Amino acid sequence: MQKNTKTYINESIRAKEVRVIDEEGKQVGIMPLYEAVNLAKEKSLDLVEVSEDAKPPVCRIMDFGKFKYEQNKKAQEAKKKQVVIHIKEVKFRPNTDEHDYQFKLKNAISFLKDGNKVKLTVTFKGRELAHTELGIKVILRVIEDIKEFGVPEFPIKPDVKRTFSTVIVPVKAKKQAEKI
Repeated sequence: MQKNTKTYINESIRAKEVRVIDEEGKQVGIMPLYEAVNLAKEKSLDLVEVSEDAKPPVCRIMDFGKFKYEQNKKAQEAKKKQVVIHIKEVKFRPNTDEHDYQFKLKNAISFLKDGNKVKLTVTFKGRELAHTELGIKVILRVIEDIKEFGVPEFPIKPDVKRTFSTVIVPVKAKKQAEKI
């Protein structure tokens, strides 16, 4: 269920009587809609419905164009302050060579420094699945090597069929989450 976001102004207000608040924020009182609209027009302003749920609905005398502009500006400011955290995945195998391991480790560290979460995945093929402890050792080694940049969000767990994984959270993000 989506809330109605349409703002009613002047004659489009559906109530017969409204509670009016003037441009300074002082309550004028309850009056018929046509009187409230005339009062707003005398001041060259608009009558804007602020709360339609109240009995009678609360309307405010204000410049509607300025009101919409300020609402949009507040929404943009709130959107700017949002931080988007992406999950980057680094895939390993139980028998990943040392050079490949170091390369993937460097990538994981750079992702964590950028503030992203990193999903560490070990994939098994064929008979490797008989030795899952090797894959878990790889993940534990990675966790140990990057412990100054990130910490596990949850323990290592089996994923779909032939994989084990965990998610590493950047250290600063973990500290912020603990404060909340």
